Amino acid sequence: MTTDRAYNVLFLCTANSSRSIMAESILEAEGKGRFKAHSAGSQPKGEVNPLALKELQALGYPATGFRFKSWDEFAKPGAPQMDFIFTVCDTAHGEACPVWIGHPMTAHWGVEDPAAVEGSDVEKGRVFAQAARFLKNRIMAFLSLPLSSIDKLALEQHLHQIGAMEGTTAKPAGAG
Repeated sequence: MTTDRAYNVLFLCTANSSRSIMAESILEAEGKGRFKAHSAGSQPKGEVNPLALKELQALGYPATGFRFKSWDEFAKPGAPQMDFIFTVCDTAHGEACPVWIGHPMTAHWGVEDPAAVEGSDVEKGRVFAQAARFLKNRIMAFLSLPLSSIDKLALEQHLHQIGAMEGTTAKPAGAG
């Protein structure tokens, strides 16, 4: 996968309000021009979760300028061609995705939905911080891959291994 342009990465979630937004911000900052991060949802919620933005800000990542988007925006003509697509929630992982131009590499990096947790503001903040940590760990592992010198099959295996890191919501095959 050699290229002289930035790799386009799309993070997908159902609502595009928390996890995918946090992943977009983290990769955009940590990728330092090597990657152009995007996020979208299959059923966008209509607003970006303020707790996700608060967590991004606390970690020193960009927390402004985000908007919810439908994944259809990235499947129509004229949209950026994606090199990688990562689902970060189990619901989006199981949905029938649009046909993506260029056959990007895909992997599931499921993280529990912090917006679904009920409790005190402290408890909610803790869950958002944990989700952001899991996403950042995956993104940093992704950024460490030698993308220009690794073959496609090996790269796909690495992407799936990253998805199985601590905090995954996916169960291994055969697990009940």
